[in-house]
Amino acid sequence: MKKEIITTLNAPAPLGPYNQAVKVGNTLYISGQIPITADTMELLEGTIKEETQLVMQHLEAILEAAEMNFSNVVKTSIFLDNMDYFGQVNEVYGGYFDNDTAPARETVAVKTLPKGVRIEISMIAVR
Repeated sequence: MKKEIITTLNAPAPLGPYNQAVKVGNTLYISGQIPITADTMELLEGTIKEETQLVMQHLEAILEAAEMNFSNVVKTSIFLDNMDYFGQVNEVYGGYFDNDTAPARETVAVKTLPKGVRIEISMIAVR
């Protein structure tokens, strides 16, 4: 099994011992992305919609670094610190996918997330 590490300067650097994404064969595993600006590594303190938009931009940048796009995504995991954000997050997230070909997904409420953020999203994509 050959692992290819995928990185881009257009998404935040990892906060620990992991990579932005790992590609094995035709499958890309993207680590959870949180609303941190890529250039300053500072938390975005905006609305949940703004935070979701930034996370989706990070995911898009990582997909592009792997020569993929959102049409390649087969599985998404969304973690929220409050399920009250579900509708707003879903509205932003849904703008990136066609309902007929949207990936499988779960949305899970958790007690806390890294850096005290409200949202984290990870993805699996296949070419």
